[in-house]
Amino acid sequence: MATLLLLRHGRTTANADGGLAGRLPVELDDTGRAQAAAAGERLRDLPLAAVVTSPLIRCRQTLDLALPGVAAVTEDGLVECGYGDWEGQPLKKLAKDPLWPVVQQHPSAAVFPGGEAMAAMAARSVAAVRRLDARITAEHGPEAVWLACSHGDVIKAIVADALGVHLDLFQRIVVDPASITAIRYTPTRPFLLRLNDTGQRLAVPVPPKRRRGRRSRAAESDAAVGGGAGGGAVTAAEGTP
Repeated sequence: MATLLLLRHGRTTANADGGLAGRLPVELDDTGRAQAAAAGERLRDLPLAAVVTSPLIRCRQTLDLALPGVAAVTEDGLVECGYGDWEGQPLKKLAKDPLWPVVQQHPSAAVFPGGEAMAAMAARSVAAVRRLDARITAEHGPEAVWLACSHGDVIKAIVADALGVHLDLFQRIVVDPASITAIRYTPTRPFLLRLNDTGQRLAVPVPPKRRRGRRSRAAESDAAVGGGAGGGAVTAAEGTP
């Protein structure tokens, strides 16, 4: 079967400000544009059989910078989770919502008011990449490599499926902006070949310094809903994405 490269979009203005963009038309910031260009340096020599993207502008901007001149096909199945009423809200505010611990600890049961269920997001994104992978393999052969540009929670859900773990465990996975994750599907099982690869020199990610009165020990274990801005173990309770 073909090999899938999952590229998360670069950092956005919402990531930098600690907000949850959802499906709002937020764009890359200067850091995100630099991240996208750097990802392109790693991708340009690959013979990509196909490039697909979430319809949101931050993914299209990422591909325009990473792979200029390459035509990408829009795939609605890769769009960001529909966070509904949560969209555009600061994560530090959302961390106080009664739904927050459900999203963190039991995401398969989380349904965003006015939006989408996380389980529905996972199902349609996994179905999309498996359908596309089968088609690309049939058209280009089992040695084909193809790229999909999407969002943090979407990629985490696809990775969880590839690992054969329940969606309730997907918050243990980290997918940074402009990172590359590689999966190869086979007739019996997928193989996770690479995860959250940003091409940076190996360093030990350290949590930020604790600010007195700003975060609890419970919040230290919270995942960044929407994927966050990268750079280590940061939490919404600190006002970071």
